[in-house]
Amino acid sequence: MNSSLFIGATAINSSELAPVVAVAATGALAGTISVIFGNRGLLLPAVVLELLAGILIGPQLAGLQVSHLLLFMQSLGVGLLFFFAGYEIDFDRLKGDPLKLALLGWAFSLVLAYSIGGLLAAAGIVVSLLYTGSALVTTSIGTLIPILSDSGELKTKVGTNLLAAGAIGEFGPILLLTLFLSGEKTGPELLTLASFIGIAVVLALLISRSRHHSLPLLEGSVEKSSQIAVRWFFLLVIGLVLCASELGLDLLLGGFAAGMIARQMIGKREIKEFETKLTAVAFGVFVPFFFVVSGMKLDVSALFTSASGVLKVPLFFALFLIVRGTPALVLYRKTLDRTERIALALFSSTQLPLVLAITMVAQETGHMRADTAAALVMAAVLSTLIYPILGLQIRKRAAEGVAA
Repeated sequence: MNSSLFIGATAINSSELAPVVAVAATGALAGTISVIFGNRGLLLPAVVLELLAGILIGPQLAGLQVSHLLLFMQSLGVGLLFFFAGYEIDFDRLKGDPLKLALLGWAFSLVLAYSIGGLLAAAGIVVSLLYTGSALVTTSIGTLIPILSDSGELKTKVGTNLLAAGAIGEFGPILLLTLFLSGEKTGPELLTLASFIGIAVVLALLISRSRHHSLPLLEGSVEKSSQIAVRWFFLLVIGLVLCASELGLDLLLGGFAAGMIARQMIGKREIKEFETKLTAVAFGVFVPFFFVVSGMKLDVSALFTSASGVLKVPLFFALFLIVRGTPALVLYRKTLDRTERIALALFSSTQLPLVLAITMVAQETGHMRADTAAALVMAAVLSTLIYPILGLQIRKRAAEGVAA
């Protein structure tokens, strides 16, 4: 007997649910391994394990195919992932020198990235300087925040400047992805983008004006079964993600806008219980689907079709540090000491989620070869594994030197 679940008039066969269960189990196992190694003092980010596990269970190795249901779960995952990226942008906290230096630093990185991308394109190593350069100027602040929070770095000068640099390092590439990288923008498409921005601004204003009445209501429900805070913010995310999708814009723009609106509503208040519950829903259920399914879709075999494909991995790994690390070393001399600048450079060079997003769009539009995309992603994986560890070690040694 063929069992199925019914959602409205649509039947989901058990064969379609099996890949979802497999990916969920993969995400759970990756998270467990990350925690076990973390308890032993070894930093092994769950997002890296999820991506690598996706490669292992995907079509190229274990043969698990990416179904439409998995793509749906991946879309929700990317929306919620970038919700938290937008949520972390608290301009009241970051304003002043941190925000000014972050903007200057990202502009510096952009010049470096496009200059290097132009050289690589001229040499025939990559197809498009725009897409390759844009992939080099990101910073994975969402990946770094849990790591730095656990170590106490977020409360330091380095942490404050990193939050600003990371916020711009995610916001800037999202704008690039929306304005220039998701296909050529004509007059009607730019009008569509303006319409989405208008919708987001109106929502932000309405929510901001009502927060004095709505925040107490949301806070009062945190420990109740109604959980209206989680329900309304989850609705905000999927609503804006759907809006962005229907308007032909990138999904992550919807999630990012939802995060910024949520931050605007909460303002300077901190509702830890709400953040904990929404984090549990996002990173406990949906975000792992984004990384595991992204790994399943990654054409790793393209890396090994030629020696140049393999050599691109260390090349991009070094370029991440050059493009995002150089501004930290040059521009922060009056703000941070030498070891603090080196640590900031390493933290700022940590990349992954936006590299995944940009390489996917680049391949879909024919502006990036499969081996280049795979090399960029694998280099981003290495950056997430190595650069934060080096940064924390430098900070630890500096602290020990001061104590001595």
